[in-house]
Amino acid sequence: MELIDTSIVNVALNHMAGNLGASIEDVAWVITSYAIANVIVIPMTGFLSQYFGRRRYYITSIMIFTVASVFCGLSTSIWELVFWRFVQGLGGGALLSTSQSILFDAFPPNQRGLAGALFGMGIVLGPTLGPTVGGLIIDSYSWPLIFNINVPFGIIACLLAYRYVDNGIEPAERPSIDWYGILMLAVGVGSLQFVLERGQADDWFDSAYIRWFTFTAIAGLIGFIWWELRQTQPVVNLRILKNRNLSLTTVLTFMVGFVLFTSVFVFPLLLQRVLGYTAYETGITLLPSSVLSLFIMPIVGKRLQMGTSPKIFVALGFMTLMGFGIIMSRSDMNASSGFFMLPLVIRGAGLGLLMVPLTTMAVQGLKPVDIPQGVALNNMMRQLGGSFGIAMINNYVAQRYAVHRNDLISNVYSGSQSFAERNSALVQNLQSHLAVTANAQQQSYHILKLTIMKQSYLLTYLDAFMFSALCILIVFPLIFFIRRNVVSSNAAKMASESSH
Repeated sequence: MELIDTSIVNVALNHMAGNLGASIEDVAWVITSYAIANVIVIPMTGFLSQYFGRRRYYITSIMIFTVASVFCGLSTSIWELVFWRFVQGLGGGALLSTSQSILFDAFPPNQRGLAGALFGMGIVLGPTLGPTVGGLIIDSYSWPLIFNINVPFGIIACLLAYRYVDNGIEPAERPSIDWYGILMLAVGVGSLQFVLERGQADDWFDSAYIRWFTFTAIAGLIGFIWWELRQTQPVVNLRILKNRNLSLTTVLTFMVGFVLFTSVFVFPLLLQRVLGYTAYETGITLLPSSVLSLFIMPIVGKRLQMGTSPKIFVALGFMTLMGFGIIMSRSDMNASSGFFMLPLVIRGAGLGLLMVPLTTMAVQGLKPVDIPQGVALNNMMRQLGGSFGIAMINNYVAQRYAVHRNDLISNVYSGSQSFAERNSALVQNLQSHLAVTANAQQQSYHILKLTIMKQSYLLTYLDAFMFSALCILIVFPLIFFIRRNVVSSNAAKMASESSH
């Protein structure tokens, strides 16, 4: 539910804008508000689970998400929709981390790999299915259904959680509320997410309010770190980052988020803007990679359960994703859907190899009481990795497009023989089809302009895929610094007892 909703609205923005009388600039806040709420709540989920009790917090979050979905569908103005999307993000932000904490607490250490693999299927499927499901709903029905479809699933999830989820290991006394920590976290992380979401649209630091939000993000995050390290009961226990496995794994998870979100962002642009695919056709093209991930994850989980080092799968996964970026950077204007099958299958294999081992490595050696905090920090880094990735790729695409366009235009001038031949052939062809032949030359120039634009975008997107491969190469050596920690016998015993 939560991961599909992060991307399902992307294909509905035009319909929302038309129906609610809003500009595309305003309707973009439907995505931004959800992302800001999401990234604020994710790092706090460990504390909130302890304070309210895991089951109560989990069920309440599902209810908030579901009720907000109803009001999103009933919204009659753009800002009403933006508000309820923010509320929906507050509920949705808790679902992923709390679900993983429930799994790691319910299963003994030797079974967590397989349990995490089954859960990881949703992590990969959600962002991939979102645009496809959204496209189907928009084509056949209307945009409110993309929110209302959550209602039956939310009710079922509440009932099942009430029946089967327990409160886990509860502290002897309820922790005090770290109000200043919560405030600085919300201001710092929320401002950072806002800058990443809106920076490209508002010309980055040419905009006064982007500069102010950047300053606020830096000040808020520095203040948050300083404050949390001085508290005995912090809202986010940053001290667990002293665990080398967790700190290194968060960097690797950040890169997974970077590659996952940027590939889902750039690939549809390549297909739709350059090759003329529809949104639905693009979604269908992405599905095979997700299907492969579904097969690979349980195998990886089983091997982890049998004692295979997660570092092996992480190394293979990153090498596979680098292969995806390199192959995609070799495509051209004549590439068919068959060409993309191999790199997309490679991408699916890479994500299937990475998701579960990274989460397993993140919590290796942590005490059971610290696992929720470790999982939450790891998930926040994947979310921020995606936001940083899209912001960087947006900026990179804008710069590389200008470079490629200038390079191509420099070869188009009246004295060029190739230009003269191409223009002459176009004019003759147009004159044979147009009723008013005087317009043929103007139409020819317009076609050449569009050709240059499409070719510039093609070269730009190919550069973007290679850029993502190089980014993976930079963090790849970190894998070899991760220790193969074993959860202490006491921690394993506590985890095993909690599962009963």
